[in-house]
Amino acid sequence: MARLGARPGPAVAEIAVIGGSGFYEFLSDARDIDCDTPYGAPAAAVTVGTLAGRRVAFLPRHGRHHQFPPAQVPYRANLYALWSLGVTQVIAPCSVGSLQPDLHPGDFVVVDQVVDRTWGRADTFHDTAPVVHHGFADPYDAPMRARLVAAGTQLGYRVHDGGTMVVINGPRFSTRAESAWFRAMGWQVFNMTGYPEPVLAGELGLAYACVALVTDYDAGVDGQEPVTMDAVMAVLADNVARVRALITTALPTLD
Repeated sequence: MARLGARPGPAVAEIAVIGGSGFYEFLSDARDIDCDTPYGAPAAAVTVGTLAGRRVAFLPRHGRHHQFPPAQVPYRANLYALWSLGVTQVIAPCSVGSLQPDLHPGDFVVVDQVVDRTWGRADTFHDTAPVVHHGFADPYDAPMRARLVAAGTQLGYRVHDGGTMVVINGPRFSTRAESAWFRAMGWQVFNMTGYPEPVLAGELGLAYACVALVTDYDAGVDGQEPVTMDAVMAVLADNVARVRALITTALPTLD
């Protein structure tokens, strides 16, 4: 983080939400900020406004028109842009597939570990001399995780405190053999965008937490049919309001 120097501009937001398009519609006094970063342009302009009494920056991970597939999301530019606007905490909602029969569509998992099965993604800001090594034993911020779990519980949602998310490169889903391997390893959910966001946030000194909505079962879980994109989108459409409510409830409790 030290090599990046001071933030290039004034702090205009304290908390960021990286997620699906549409969240910015709930921000009051919202305005878009175009950010230029040393890593190119972020996925979209950052929308900054007020929600639940907090100054929030929102960035759609895949772009406003969902134009970036998982392996091509400009992760470094996204995180750098948020850091440059003064953000210190990042909430990253995402959709995941269940690898275990006790995790059902509509459940939330506030994950505490990640397994990287991606390739070809730029996953560090420290890619030039001198060499910098970054600790990553605990990828997600524990206090933020606790507050997200509490918010979901308060709302009466089925929330799982902890779980390992394995991140695959996409855009394809897993084979049956891969899914069986992931389950045998004891991992809980899979996803295509959960890495490298947390390690990049860590290098920038940002607290980062992920709240995952289970949208489907992976291939072969408990006799279920293999996942389809239509099924995923249907569950997302039914639950987007619950995701927003959970985040909005958690915001006032964040340090």
